Amino acid sequence: MVPDYGGVELAREERFPLATPDWTGPVTIRRGVHPVVGDIDLVSTPNMARPHPYLDEHGDGWPDNDHRFISFSAAVAAMAAETEPDVVHLNDWHTSTAASWLHGNVPTVLTIHTLGYQGTCSNHWLQHLGPQAFRFAWWGATNPLAGAIQLVDRVITVSPTYAREMVTPEGGMGLHERLSGLGDRLIGILNGIDTSIWNPVTDPHIAGNFGADDPDGDGRAACRAALFQEAGWIDDGQTLIAIVSRLVDQKGIDFALSCARFLDTMPARMMVLGSGAIGLANGLRYWESHSPDRVWFMDGYDEPLAHRLFAGSDLFFMPSRFEPCGLAQMQAMAYGTIPVVTKVGGLADTVIDADRNRSDGTGFVSESVDDAGILDALHRGHRAIRVSRRRNAIARRGMKADWSWDAPAREHIDLYREVAGATGRPGSWDRPTEPQLRSDGAIDEVASAD
Repeated sequence: MVPDYGGVELAREERFPLATPDWTGPVTIRRGVHPVVGDIDLVSTPNMARPHPYLDEHGDGWPDNDHRFISFSAAVAAMAAETEPDVVHLNDWHTSTAASWLHGNVPTVLTIHTLGYQGTCSNHWLQHLGPQAFRFAWWGATNPLAGAIQLVDRVITVSPTYAREMVTPEGGMGLHERLSGLGDRLIGILNGIDTSIWNPVTDPHIAGNFGADDPDGDGRAACRAALFQEAGWIDDGQTLIAIVSRLVDQKGIDFALSCARFLDTMPARMMVLGSGAIGLANGLRYWESHSPDRVWFMDGYDEPLAHRLFAGSDLFFMPSRFEPCGLAQMQAMAYGTIPVVTKVGGLADTVIDADRNRSDGTGFVSESVDDAGILDALHRGHRAIRVSRRRNAIARRGMKADWSWDAPAREHIDLYREVAGATGRPGSWDRPTEPQLRSDGAIDEVASAD
């Protein structure tokens, strides 16, 4: 089940109303087949269809996001009551209030992708959330994420290190006590990437294809040449650093701006693709105008360009302050571009420092989240790629790693089996009969709300 933001065509589409509380307004389900996703239910609630799911033209959250997504959550709960799935898997604050109505009726799992977004809104919503509403009360407001953490059977986050970080006062963003109270019901499962799309061997968006057997051959050379042409630069062999990122404080773009002043002395060039905070975008524009032979910036997101940047750059720079998982560092490594990152969250779980571990290293990791440590990691990466044999060895390890969803998917399926077959879990499901599993141990249905 996904909010119907508009503009999505489905094959074999059916439409039908869904009974929800009066305050949601009318809810309509569009059920059909999406050409990529497959079977899907799109949920239309009043004012759900927008040009951007969450943000207005100024980059601010839509003022009625609380109503939009709490209504969507009510629709999720109503659909679960009708279809009786074996497990309901909720995602983030946008679906979290569904846990209030689901509690005691169906095993429920919640994935938290980042604690930075909790959906805190007016306390008037507490009157609509039923007998479990008190779980969502939060310092005179309503906090969807805080309530769901107490009500679901398992909480998943998107890397093992982030699961450890979020139970600390420094990493828990106010929710560390509720999260630490979960004990082993809080689980970190590392995300994957779609390796059929992010694959330099078959990628149609890049100037030349290549693989792990030839990480620095003609295909990559063609990709590099295409990037230099795109930026209007002459390739004189200098290190090319790429950033593909949302421009937000979390991603450490201000650290990248600090490092830009040292590009001359490396020497190196930097190409940046991203959108977000106006101040960070203006900082990148300043460096682009001040050092046009060093910094190139595109404000926005262009997926084919992201592919080209991963395929043709030497280093991928991701100096995040916190990073629940991160996908871009995995995408970069799949293309043989060596990541320079901070030792936080999923970055710590996916990138092995090549100076500290010469035999297994896949990138360069700053132990500290500060200018000095990050600049040092960037310099170490720059020095390493100047030695062709070492650069190829590091790149090849990243390209040969399994970044797919195969292992994470198996972990999720095992977790579904566990919660669907469990009894007597504290503070959760007290349904009187066991769900029926097929003879092969598989679960008949999992309803996923995103």
